[in-house]
Amino acid sequence: MEEVIRARGHENVRAEHASTFEVTTDDYLTPAGDCILAIDADRAPADFDPAFVEACQDSDATITVTIEAGGCRDSVTGHGDPDLELTNERSAVGRTSDYVDDRTIVNDAPFAAAGFDRDLVDALAGGAEATVTITVE
Repeated sequence: MEEVIRARGHENVRAEHASTFEVTTDDYLTPAGDCILAIDADRAPADFDPAFVEACQDSDATITVTIEAGGCRDSVTGHGDPDLELTNERSAVGRTSDYVDDRTIVNDAPFAAAGFDRDLVDALAGGAEATVTITVE
C-alpha cells in the first residue's frame, strides 16, 4: 500500500537534522528548518486513506519513505506503531526515535534529514520538484 505526496524543494533546504526529516504543506522555509526536505506539499497525513493509516499502525509494519527530485532518489525504512495517528494537516515527519505525534509517519528510521543522499539534497536546495512515496508492508 502506498501514498504519494508531490512537493518541491527550496533554497533553504539544508537537511542537517540528525533525528527527523519533514515534508510540509507550508509554502516557505526559513533557515531554521534544518529537518525539512520539501515544501508546498499537495497532501499531508490527514489526507491518507484510512486503510493505509491502519496498516501503519501495526507494530510489525515496515514503512519506507522514498524521495525523488532532480534525477536523484533516496529511501529510508523504519517501522509502524500502534500510536501513529497520521492526522496532521500540515506536515509529515519521519523519526529515528520511537516518539509519536500527529505528524509522525515512520519511526525507528536508521537516519534522518542529515543522512539523505547529498545529491538529492542539492537538487531540493535548487528548488527541484519532489515526489515522496510512502509505502507500508
